[in-house]
Amino acid sequence: MYVCQTKEIAMLDLEKLCTQVQRIAREAGAFLKEERSKFDHGRVEEKSAHNYVSYVDKESEKWLIAQLSALLPEAGFIAEEGSGSLGDETYCWLVDPLDGTSNYIHDVAPYCVSIALRNKEELLLGVVYEVCRDECFYAWKGSKAYLDGTEIHVSNISDLDKAFIDLGFPYNSDAYRPVALRLVDRLYGFAGGTRLMGAAAAEVCYIAAGRFEARIEAWIGPWDIAAGAIILMQAGGKVTDFSGGDNWQSGDEVVATNGAMHETILKLVNE
Repeated sequence: MYVCQTKEIAMLDLEKLCTQVQRIAREAGAFLKEERSKFDHGRVEEKSAHNYVSYVDKESEKWLIAQLSALLPEAGFIAEEGSGSLGDETYCWLVDPLDGTSNYIHDVAPYCVSIALRNKEELLLGVVYEVCRDECFYAWKGSKAYLDGTEIHVSNISDLDKAFIDLGFPYNSDAYRPVALRLVDRLYGFAGGTRLMGAAAAEVCYIAAGRFEARIEAWIGPWDIAAGAIILMQAGGKVTDFSGGDNWQSGDEVVATNGAMHETILKLVNE
């Protein structure tokens, strides 16, 4: 877990700020749910092969940027669809207005709103609101991890035969295919179960809640992993890159686990 040496955090009431962000995330989720009932498939664009963005993503992001800017005017933004800006600000919001866009387009769960705040050294808070189950996961620096007011914690399972493992297959399929095939080969029939769900932020929170033991993916965005990561770490879990190091925050390589499974999963990834 990160250790902060800065004085700026003392100026923020992280618990209060987290409560306000939960409200914002839920309101954005309500917008997603309302638009899903009348979704216009004609307003979907393809950013790259099989990587889609809809008018809902863009409208949700603009609204979130406005709300979060009012909440903390001095913060910059890293947002999936490019809204907002990032300069030399002390604080930065990392926002995914709709994680699981392909799921959303096809009316399949899960999909969520993901919001994290960090300074130049560490993550400060994270909120993930999963729309389909009406679940809000959250944590802030120094807190426990919570799901709708109830403390959550990772599982203690360390045996692969009993572990529920979640995989993510990035859009860069040609480059990732050897890794994906190897993971499927080493997990199918050996792990307690494997799943591929399509919404990284929510799935990392599921590890925090003890539903999964691990998740593996590469080449996702920092907005995909930031909020879920702080929630998972505050729940007792662990997040690293494929080498077991700290270079996971870009999203290029992410292994998220309950901690007890971490070395086993790293070994599988690096075989």
